[in-house]
Amino acid sequence: MIVVTGATGNIGRPLVAELARRGQDVTAVSRAGTAPLDSPLVRGVSADLAEPEGLRAAVDGADALFLLVPGSGGHLDTERIIGITAEAGVRRIVLLSSLGAVTRAGSASHAPLAELEKRVQGSGLEWTLLRPADFASNALAWVPTVRSERAVHAPFGDVALPAVDPLDIAEVAAAALADDGHAGRSYTLTGPAALSPRARTKVLAQALGAPIDFVEQSRDEARADMLAYMPEPVVDGTLGILGEPTPREQQVSLDIEKVLGRPAHTFEDWARRNAEAFGG
Repeated sequence: MIVVTGATGNIGRPLVAELARRGQDVTAVSRAGTAPLDSPLVRGVSADLAEPEGLRAAVDGADALFLLVPGSGGHLDTERIIGITAEAGVRRIVLLSSLGAVTRAGSASHAPLAELEKRVQGSGLEWTLLRPADFASNALAWVPTVRSERAVHAPFGDVALPAVDPLDIAEVAAAALADDGHAGRSYTLTGPAALSPRARTKVLAQALGAPIDFVEQSRDEARADMLAYMPEPVVDGTLGILGEPTPREQQVSLDIEKVLGRPAHTFEDWARRNAEAFGG
């Protein structure tokens, strides 16, 4: 049995579906406890990582755990979460980390994830680290203005990053959870090409079959918008990556292709699949 935390999110939902497709029994953990898939292989369990003891029932008898922490995880007792996992007899843990845990390990935004990686590696369990770059699904933040005024508002219009499709993250996670050969490995997960917000806007317009304007925000304007739904350290770390990425943060990785035996999805693939959210 495989336990998936964050089971109703952008990554957890397709991960649960992929594991069920593989014939795996899945415990889908979320605060609401709602199973994201109607399948006899999937059961929903309510648990909050902020209260680690509540995780015991979910991991009891499990073989593997997919660990996704909200934000940077700095507010969580991750040492206790891992301890409870080990005490339950789980033998394999796959952590959704971030490329920033390597490139910005000393920053307030990513230091907690870097520390969590060390705890996972020292847990005595079989471990795999997934380090995605910028998410293609971050473009969903553009939905309100695309719907209301056919425009994207974003900062750093010409800074390109290789955004990764959450579906690819989910499929790599499923392989690491269910298959052998991934223990002790760290995978950098990116899309197949670096695209700027301006270029992604053009791709999105093509997917919708309608023109979309690009309106470049200042850093301060973007920061004010992001503070409405993200903690301040995470906002500043994210803006640092979006505006002044390191060479490694802009580099395309082939790890998805190595694991899945196919190329990573493009931003165009993601946009076509999610066009309805933008009114397409």
